[in-house]
Amino acid sequence: MNDAASLRLVFVATGDIALPVFRHLLELGPRPLALLTQPDKPVGRHQTLLPPTLKLEALQAGVAVWQPAVIGDVSAELAALAPDVIVVMAYGQILRANILSLARLGIVNLHASLLPRHRGASCIQAAIDAGDAATGVSAMHVIRELDAGDVICAKAIRIDAAETAGSLHERLAVLAPKVLATTLRRLASGTATRTPQDPVLATYAPKLEREHGRIDWSLDAVALERRIRAYDPWPGTFTVLREAGQPKRLKIFPPVDVCHGELPPGEFSTADGHLRVGCAAGTLRLHTVQPEGARRMSAGEYLRGRQHGGAGA
Repeated sequence: MNDAASLRLVFVATGDIALPVFRHLLELGPRPLALLTQPDKPVGRHQTLLPPTLKLEALQAGVAVWQPAVIGDVSAELAALAPDVIVVMAYGQILRANILSLARLGIVNLHASLLPRHRGASCIQAAIDAGDAATGVSAMHVIRELDAGDVICAKAIRIDAAETAGSLHERLAVLAPKVLATTLRRLASGTATRTPQDPVLATYAPKLEREHGRIDWSLDAVALERRIRAYDPWPGTFTVLREAGQPKRLKIFPPVDVCHGELPPGEFSTADGHLRVGCAAGTLRLHTVQPEGARRMSAGEYLRGRQHGGAGA
């Protein structure tokens, strides 16, 4: 078999970053035999079940959708499909031994970094936070160790100076179908190479929780400017101020400006009519903030609200 479009393929994904890949497969093939995605997620005060967007698009396209709580529970059903290849992207579960041997040509994971750099869940944020000049999408063989399989294909893009995790997410999502198309051609024709990852060069980017967005003002301003961009939109960044004796969160959004001058780390200044905060080296000028219990606003609105005893709610 040397025609990639005729491969028997199962797609395993949940995150929206995988949408361009799924649409590419529907349009140009190979058409997925099934989509495996996470169960609908309860959200909001009423815990309303929200399906992954991938599920909705698959159902509309007539692709079978499976949503096992644990992917290993459907190993027999997967085996019955006799897949040539299983493609995984932003799924959210570890594949166990009873899944790893099911595809004739193997299981391929599309990962949003240039492996072995930034293995793990927060690879997009980590690339910006670390000040990397470039990142990309890697297609690798899936093994038991997280994101450690041999690389089949990787394509790189530059990280822009004003890049946020949100903008980089969208650019990598567009790049991913090109990486997959090359990978499937190589697998189908028997020309796929396997490049082992150097474990000495591996870095890890674990899953981020909202509390990871609390700003540590003992870092320098350059590093914090990157972090504020890296953590937008998730998990977001914030600091805690005291208002009327009570601790209140203040969310901070990019862009922020790195400025000269010195203030003690974490100390705010409005002396020049701008909202600045001290870091270990340098200061940051904030442009957009959101006080706890209020709407998102410009720093100028926030300052006027504080002068008049409120926060512009």
